Amino acid sequence: MKIAIGCDEAGFQLKQIIIIQLKNLGHDVEDYGCYNENPVLYPDIGYTVANALVKGYQERGILICGTGIGMCITANKVPGIRAAVCHDSYSTIRARGSNDAQVMCMGARVIGSELAKQLVGIWLENNFNGGKSIEKVQKISDIEVCAMKGETYEQNY
Repeated sequence: MKIAIGCDEAGFQLKQIIIIQLKNLGHDVEDYGCYNENPVLYPDIGYTVANALVKGYQERGILICGTGIGMCITANKVPGIRAAVCHDSYSTIRARGSNDAQVMCMGARVIGSELAKQLVGIWLENNFNGGKSIEKVQKISDIEVCAMKGETYEQNY
């Protein structure tokens, strides 16, 4: 699988560990930065990774910052992207299975490297289940399209 990865300075060390894991599993990894522990603005990295997925350069993305939250918010601003913070196995499974999240976000200051590696493995092994979730994921996309057009989304519940 082709995987895009990126981080800010807080996630640099964990990113290096995850890159090794991904390559050992046989994945093609594209590193979008940062490349050292010097401070960077994480939205630049988060956007670049998410944009690479939208353009079809990679199939999935992994973003790492201090908490995972900032990267997740940034990635979700890119039309067509569904990103999720993954800090436990159940949320990681559901991010893929129910929400078809293409981007996994983690906080290097929240979880340790061994748990992060386990969660990456879980995230890679799981796929979108479809079923009842198809309509929900489609509604997310519909809301996004309306927002891009400046229109109000009409709810029907």
